Formats: sequence, structure tokens, C-alpha cells
Amino acid sequence: MNATVVRDGFTVATPGRGFIDISERVATAVRGSGLRSGLVNVFTRHTSCSLLISENADPDVRGDLERWFARAVPDGDALFHHDAEGPDDMPGHVRSVLAGVSVNIPLGDGRLLLGTWQGIYLWEHRTRPHQREVLTTVVGC
Repeated sequence: MNATVVRDGFTVATPGRGFIDISERVATAVRGSGLRSGLVNVFTRHTSCSLLISENADPDVRGDLERWFARAVPDGDALFHHDAEGPDDMPGHVRSVLAGVSVNIPLGDGRLLLGTWQGIYLWEHRTRPHQREVLTTVVGC
């Protein structure tokens, strides 16, 4: 059986540092693909934001992640030389490398097979607003 590949994309306007639930936008792309079974890769074309699957019921989880990263990779750390766009510039890049810029989610019956408490998030690491491009690639049948 040959697999079909359907690519799509959308833009996320971020208000600055924090999490934005993009689960429904990814689900819309999956539905639009018409594919019933397979895998969706979600990818962002940026170096200072991340994509992740995390707890979707208790916002304290996302707050705790942000606080942990603030301790691990603080803005304005003298260790960093790259600060062309401000004190959050290099920390944004480090956070992106640590958290990653893509996720893969299995599909079944034309829908995302996420767990009960899972959501897909774009995590903005910069303190000012940005427009972030997210690409979806659905592979399946």
C-alpha cells in the first residue's frame, strides 16, 4: 500500500513568552488531509520557540515548566555572547534546542491519538510577540 503525504501550515501569533495550545489547529489539518491512519509531524521553522506535548488540564504544569526553564536558562546570563536582539535572545535559542521544534503524533480513525491529558503546544521563548509558522505533514492512508 502506498502512503499519501499531505502538507499544510498555519501561523501562530504569540503574545510573548508562554504556551499556546495548538491542538485544535493540528487536528483541523489532520481532518483536512482526509487520511484516516498514519502519523502527523508538526514542525516550527523558528529557532526561539518550541513544540511539545504536555499536560492540558492543569495550567500549573506549564507554569512549572516555564519557572524551571527560567532557572536553567536565565535571560541576560553573562555566559551568552549572542544577544543581538536582547537579553532573551540566546536563552530563547537554548530553550528551543532543549525542548525541540517538532513532535510526531499517531493518527487513527482520522484523528489525533493523544492521551486524555495531552495537548500540543507552541512554546514561545521570547518575551515580545512573534508570528510563528507551523507546518504539518500528515503521512498515511
